Amino acid sequence: QVQLVESGGGLVQPGGSLRLSCAGSGFIFSSYAMSWYRQAPGKERELVTTISRYGSSRNYTDSVKGRFTISRDNGKNTVFLQMNSLKPEDTAVYYCNWAPGYSPPYWGQGTQVTVSS
Repeated sequence: QVQLVESGGGLVQPGGSLRLSCAGSGFIFSSYAMSWYRQAPGKERELVTTISRYGSSRNYTDSVKGRFTISRDNGKNTVFLQMNSLKPEDTAVYYCNWAPGYSPPYWGQGTQVTVSS
């Protein structure tokens, strides 16, 4: 059974940092790219960043480039999202995503990130 479990969200002031984690199980974690999405209130879910299976390739949406960093530890089946210089517009529920291609994508339960003074 596939599971993606996110952690690390919370309330942070503008300019602050948070580190999200997503632990995967039930599949061969190291064989697949992993992604983070986010969904702000009243908006569609958007792709934030993707990392290739060994971490050699990373892509980011323009709004987070230079502030967010995705990484992974295949030995621990975990993907991370380091978020620095957070802005109020980063406020959203952040979701871990695994899209194997041969089945519908899998999602974690989401973790709330709120950036507010």
